[in-house]
Amino acid sequence: MKPLAVFGTSSDAGKTTLVMALCRIFADRGIKVAPFKAQNVSNNSAVTVEGGEISRAQCLQAEAARVEPSCRFNPVLLKSHGNSSVQVIVNGKVHQNQSIADYYGHIGTLRNEVEKAFTGLRDDFDLVIAEGAGSPVELNLLDEDLSNTFVAKTFATQNILVADIERGGVFASIYGTLELMDPVMRANLIGVIVNKFRGDRRFFIKGEKIIAERFGVPVLGVVPFQPLNIDMEDSQSLQNYRQRLGAAKIRIAVIAYPGLSNYNDLDVLIADPELDVEVLYDYRPLAAFDMALLPGSKTVIRDLHWLKQNGLFAELRKFTGPIFGLCGGYQMLCKTLHDPDALEHDVACAEEGLGLIDDEVIYERPKILARGAYRLFAQEAVEGYEIHCGRLLAHPLSYREDRIAGTHVHGVFDHDAFRADYFQAIHPAYQGYCYAEYRDAEIRRFADMVAAHVDIEKILAAL
Repeated sequence: MKPLAVFGTSSDAGKTTLVMALCRIFADRGIKVAPFKAQNVSNNSAVTVEGGEISRAQCLQAEAARVEPSCRFNPVLLKSHGNSSVQVIVNGKVHQNQSIADYYGHIGTLRNEVEKAFTGLRDDFDLVIAEGAGSPVELNLLDEDLSNTFVAKTFATQNILVADIERGGVFASIYGTLELMDPVMRANLIGVIVNKFRGDRRFFIKGEKIIAERFGVPVLGVVPFQPLNIDMEDSQSLQNYRQRLGAAKIRIAVIAYPGLSNYNDLDVLIADPELDVEVLYDYRPLAAFDMALLPGSKTVIRDLHWLKQNGLFAELRKFTGPIFGLCGGYQMLCKTLHDPDALEHDVACAEEGLGLIDDEVIYERPKILARGAYRLFAQEAVEGYEIHCGRLLAHPLSYREDRIAGTHVHGVFDHDAFRADYFQAIHPAYQGYCYAEYRDAEIRRFADMVAAHVDIEKILAAL
């Protein structure tokens, strides 16, 4: 089969979720599918079986395709490091921290890695579905492109263009993208998908005709807006989550510092009808909450400064309810955080933590990347993964005493028994639910919706 690529008229047009849906649709037809994104920019990552780090978005797409996540699915990952610099991860391993200018200066080497990864996937899978990045017609960046024109031309992908009608100006965005699109990408364009449609579908029949007749490109489908409550690609998407509250028993304050990362740890909590989760982007008194959660952070020391400047640091210290820290949030609970090699900050420094755990944190290379079964708090083993440079001297993996708890392991709340044990200690009437079943139902529900509104046969015919 020919490889397929999904490009968007803009960022957040819905490329990630549409690729996810197509992975499940084609996998259900017996096709061995691999998702692919040459370069992703995200602080939300996970560890693969090879012990490498890739974006959570490609992990979600792999889950939909029913294949193990691999570093080849996302050969280049950029994580924000502050002050216009990025941490560059190549084939799952930290390459170096660079300014954006230096990163673009080495784009040729990265293209070689992208080509190796894609070629290997094409040999091992029936179908590779590549996701573009942002818009494919950012003319000032075409020479530095990895995920759009480079993929379309190098691998002769068959292409789909996705347009977000919710933003407004959908005709202009489609027309402008088509006019500026690379000729090779345009020649291999199967059609357009209009995404996130709300309202009466009949009112867009004329719109489809305009796109087909005036722009010369078929409309493959008009996809209704449907929220997907798992693995949002960036932290801003947290505002799009929909809680399914029932009789909420526990109110949780989630501290959303600027460097928030691995926020997919929140998916399972936001989807829990017994938990009322509120994400705090600035100072709020915590007395009305039953629990505070400090999630992961890509810039722990900077985020500690943010907590101190806005008053949440002092508020957390006087809070008398349970506090749970995950990864960077776990490190914040300690007495002092030492960064002698400036891995976490601009200069070498030591920073006072919340002091709720009698321990010290030291940042050092190499970054710990691991996944497996972990035995935490003397309970049964839970599946999870670690991504961190900070080491706790006395409690390297986890800590729990009285109301303070934390761990370096991501994904612990996905484990039903672990989650039930923790929240029943806060509210004995907490019951819990099966998160694995919920995740699969979310993927299936979204994929079924896409299949019902997109001409899948036409896409398959082009491949």
